[in-house]
Amino acid sequence: MTERTLKTCLATALLLLLAAAPSQAGRYHVYSCRMPDGEVAPVDGWSGSHTGTFTYANNSCTSGGSLTAALGDQAVRTANTDVATWAFTAPAGETLAGATLWRAGDADGGAAVNAIYGAWLAAPANKNDPSDAFGGCSAGSQCPAGIGNREDPLSVENRVAVPVAKLSSHLYADASCFGQDEFECPTGQGDSNNYAAALYLYAADLTLEQTAGPTVSSVGGELVSASTVSGSSDLTFAASDPGSGVYEVRFAIDGTVVQSTVPNEAGGSCRDVGQTTDGLPAFLHLQPCPASVSADVAFDASGLAPGTHHLLVSVLDAAGNSAPLLDRTITVAALAPAPGQTSLASTPGAPALPGTPNGVGATSAAVLTARWRTTAKPHLLAPFGRAETITGRLTDPGGVPIAGAQIAVNSTAAMAGAAAAEMKGAVTSASGTFVLRLPARLSSRTVVLSYTAHAGDPTPAARASLELEVKAPVSLAIAPRVAASRGTISFHGRLLAGPFPKGGKPVVLEARSGRGRWIEFHVARTDRRGRFTARYRFKYPGPVRYQFRAVCEGEADYPFATGASRAMGVMER
Repeated sequence: MTERTLKTCLATALLLLLAAAPSQAGRYHVYSCRMPDGEVAPVDGWSGSHTGTFTYANNSCTSGGSLTAALGDQAVRTANTDVATWAFTAPAGETLAGATLWRAGDADGGAAVNAIYGAWLAAPANKNDPSDAFGGCSAGSQCPAGIGNREDPLSVENRVAVPVAKLSSHLYADASCFGQDEFECPTGQGDSNNYAAALYLYAADLTLEQTAGPTVSSVGGELVSASTVSGSSDLTFAASDPGSGVYEVRFAIDGTVVQSTVPNEAGGSCRDVGQTTDGLPAFLHLQPCPASVSADVAFDASGLAPGTHHLLVSVLDAAGNSAPLLDRTITVAALAPAPGQTSLASTPGAPALPGTPNGVGATSAAVLTARWRTTAKPHLLAPFGRAETITGRLTDPGGVPIAGAQIAVNSTAAMAGAAAAEMKGAVTSASGTFVLRLPARLSSRTVVLSYTAHAGDPTPAARASLELEVKAPVSLAIAPRVAASRGTISFHGRLLAGPFPKGGKPVVLEARSGRGRWIEFHVARTDRRGRFTARYRFKYPGPVRYQFRAVCEGEADYPFATGASRAMGVMER
């Protein structure tokens, strides 16, 4: 057997193995009650229930609280009759591939003969025995001071990873009186909330696994049939997904993803909120994206080298399962102008002669519209590090599209004395539409899009302006996290993006006890690299648990809106 024949046989065998291998299910995160950065999140998939008098399943997550399952200390309770529960159920066709919960609780109601108060987590069934229950608290010597830390909801003490063996489709958080039937738990004993038993679920990071993926149909548009492409080309399709929903369209050129487009963000629900450590997307709802979409997306080929390329377009659901949408070879060339015309965008990168029409149907009366993809408002407040997208259209006064036109883009940072800077522009498609994806990690700024009817025109024929406001990114570390009474703690932090004022940027340090209001206690100033330090000595004896944060307020000499670090808990003994 020749070397060439051997290689062919091995390649064929590998393809057969790949074809026979089962496809890996997709996964995505859903945050409940709180996100990892402490921001409030919905509680999609959770339901509360309770039996017995003075028994509660309360939801205060919308105000920064918790899902609370609790039994009041006022009632006489017979073992195994009264219980308060918060239950999570995964959507049909999906299972939990991982789950981390942040909880605290107590069983201060105590215990009697053969009857005891308890607070516990359970999976896969809601049973208070070792085969299902975990991370709990039973009254008496096993749990004399409760579990977790109610003053610092996202503290390490509150973190519980659900054991892999217990992962299925259900999770439970309970408070109950349990023991031998017909025996009674004590009355008149409880915590500061008059709860004999309570479980506070502050946050959940749930990883859901979905096997079935999206399906596509009705594929069309100029990207499917055009012999050559240049600038923006439309691709139309319909897609549906039985689980997490249709999330994004990915365009890969010669094996490299060059563009990702979310066709329908569903009012912001179908948007990756990030903050994961495994690279998976994260959302705030079980079905974050639409179950079906009919979309018209634009592919921007203006940055590709002329010549032939392999184009693969896929539709993905929120879990990352994909379905092929288009697989073809394309030829990238200059956009052909109309007969007798020369288009300004017909030779990308080459200067156009003065007076050259900018696009097919160029006119000084053009109408240019532009908006943020995530909101119809001209002003967008965004976190630092997220790449925002602008969509728009260029037409003549009668609504006829102007194709192959260059849209120029300039931006001015929101800082005193900042000058306008040119950014990468866009080229309109045959329908007059364009998509402009801004770079990530931008500061606050005004973005101006403009169109000139002819090369060399002194003033734009049409303009559109949008405002991007970016929250200042702030990191903070505190040591020690447990301090002696009247002890001293140290703060080390940094502003994660510049430019920084020559004299440094003031950073406000704030503190609060419990859920009280934030109080300013010190103003630090950064160095030239955005770093700051501070020290604080407690003035009053403990034990008290505090929360601290660093706030960078918006000012004219720093191009970011007000932003704050994650709150950090410190215990003064």
